Amino acid sequence: MKKLYEKSEIIFAIFWIVVYTVSMGNLRNIGDDSPYMTIGLIVISVLMFLFVWKNGLMKKYGLSGWARNSRAMLWFLPLWIITTLNLWGGITSRFPMPGQLFALISMAFVGFAEEMIFRGFLFKAMLKDGSVKTAVIVSSVTFGVGHILNLFTGHELAETLLQIAFAVAYGFLVTMAFYKSGSLLPCILSHSLFDMFAQFAAQDASPLLNWIGHGIMVILTAGYCLYLTKRVETPPINRIDRRAAKADSQA
Repeated sequence: MKKLYEKSEIIFAIFWIVVYTVSMGNLRNIGDDSPYMTIGLIVISVLMFLFVWKNGLMKKYGLSGWARNSRAMLWFLPLWIITTLNLWGGITSRFPMPGQLFALISMAFVGFAEEMIFRGFLFKAMLKDGSVKTAVIVSSVTFGVGHILNLFTGHELAETLLQIAFAVAYGFLVTMAFYKSGSLLPCILSHSLFDMFAQFAAQDASPLLNWIGHGIMVILTAGYCLYLTKRVETPPINRIDRRAAKADSQA
């Protein structure tokens, strides 16, 4: 795995996207409340974490500590507001115990795995090539389009398209949060909690409330990303050495 990483970080990221996509496609067919899904996600997450830890990449991928510029990041408040979105329509339990517990644990590891893959491996690999805009767009859109897998787990087309649109917007939110803070931990926490709260979301929530929630999501994302772009300095770990990037592209 280390040889693949050293050869091409982009290919390394794509490798993990394929592994995760194929694994989740099969695991979600078993059910979110299945212990097999929990075990599968733990294995995937542990393998990624061990690779990062053993190769001294904790700081590069934002796992070495919380953001030092939390005040400038407005303490990630827009992120926490969006995190609660699944609870706005009411709270209920999706599965009987112990299935509900397995689902919660699985969703916690989904948050970790997806942030590591899309905000960690993919975003940082593309950022290395010297284009912030391209890195942000590709990371966010790829993450969102990946939710098309929901079509193969019983979701309707309209519902899946809405989920994809939401995931793309959320992708921009967390990608910019990671880029401007240098810490992936707030993104992992937000993502994990968002998916965990989905296991308590009322299934008969008002469609109007759903659309209102998504509208707020888009407005918050646009406003927060604009604020981060204009007002928050990029930490050294995410700054691009444009001369080095240009030399790499010409090599």
